[in-house]
Amino acid sequence: MSQSISLYKLLANHKLFNKTINFDLKRIKLVLRKLGHPERKLNNVINFLGSSGKFTTLYSLKCFIEANNQTTSAYISPSLKDIKERFWMGSRYLTHQEIRQSIKIIAKLKVPLTIFEALTVVYIINASKQNTNYHLVEAGALFAKDSTNVFDFPLAQVVVNINKQHLNFLKRKTLDEIVYQKVGFLSNFTHIYIGKQKPKILNKIKNNLKKNKSKISYPNSWKLIKKNRYSFFYKDKKNKIKLNTKNVHSKGLLENLCHAIKIALDLEIDRKVIQRTIPTISFEGRFQYLKKGKIKNKLYNNEQIMLDGAHAEADAENLANYLRNIKVPKYAVWAMMKNKEPDLFIKQFKGIFKKIITIPIENEKNCMSAEDLKSIGKKNQFNVDKADNFNNAIRKISSSEKKLINCIGSLYNVGNILNKN
Repeated sequence: MSQSISLYKLLANHKLFNKTINFDLKRIKLVLRKLGHPERKLNNVINFLGSSGKFTTLYSLKCFIEANNQTTSAYISPSLKDIKERFWMGSRYLTHQEIRQSIKIIAKLKVPLTIFEALTVVYIINASKQNTNYHLVEAGALFAKDSTNVFDFPLAQVVVNINKQHLNFLKRKTLDEIVYQKVGFLSNFTHIYIGKQKPKILNKIKNNLKKNKSKISYPNSWKLIKKNRYSFFYKDKKNKIKLNTKNVHSKGLLENLCHAIKIALDLEIDRKVIQRTIPTISFEGRFQYLKKGKIKNKLYNNEQIMLDGAHAEADAENLANYLRNIKVPKYAVWAMMKNKEPDLFIKQFKGIFKKIITIPIENEKNCMSAEDLKSIGKKNQFNVDKADNFNNAIRKISSSEKKLINCIGSLYNVGNILNKN
């Protein structure tokens, strides 16, 4: 853990690497050219882009591919517990030493990069040395000039749910511009998979892709079918697969799982392999119930705790819809970064939480203060209090009353909680 913090500090304090988000492909393309174009050595690249669901769709597909006795490399963002989680290399994560060595190689080129660009190059340098079957690459905020948009002929490009996230990065703060930045720059020589969208977003996506020459699979090519409260199925024209899972909760996450099943079937992964893999899939930090560990051990037996790092309005709506079906008192520990929309986020939980405790995020200078979040909560007529840290927040909530404690609003905060546990 300390090595991970040390590496993040190395990047944050490095003269060449800038913490500011600055979309421009010129810098990373110059670095890749100086390195001899390692990105061209990555075969079968699959990009994942959009607003909500990139990681869960990527991870589900990764599980299906590896269950099929094939290998993947994967680049994800952000990491939860350790910087190593960003870089999967076929059978293991990069070591801290390998990451440090890669940063040295990049620094010698003396090209200023953003931190995300530097991390992307770390991935590409090391993935180019791996003889894996597929390379799964999660985009950052947008895609047009995102540092992951450097592969000339990706095998596939997967577009997950698009919503109002990332408006703060745009001059034209409209949904039209978000859709354009995310799908208007997709390859003409690939297979594009569009995940479930709200109808008006789907229409905007289709308008942007009118002239795109790639094969496009729209979300009407498969369905998530609900038979009863606990029984869900993936269905397309040829297949019906039961989603036999106790770990994947909410309609949104089940749709991401189905999206990955569609892609896996197109990659000719046998449905029997998919069927037996589904029960093994769980998403760390996304609708994750803590079933053991230091934090869980401190709670009363009839208290449950669930972590979800989602931070957008659409994600909050998905979580709220799930929580409405949980018939015990619900409490929240709420933390959030400054560049989010806390007011729109917390509004989705009207009538759900008995009480909310707001906290700052440890080791994050750009987080909202507990006091500011408390004010937003009060303005929206929640019963809300604040605490200095997570442990104190739990002390204010924990009691012998049967309840569900939800930790919401930030993947960074969820990562801190997982490390404490």
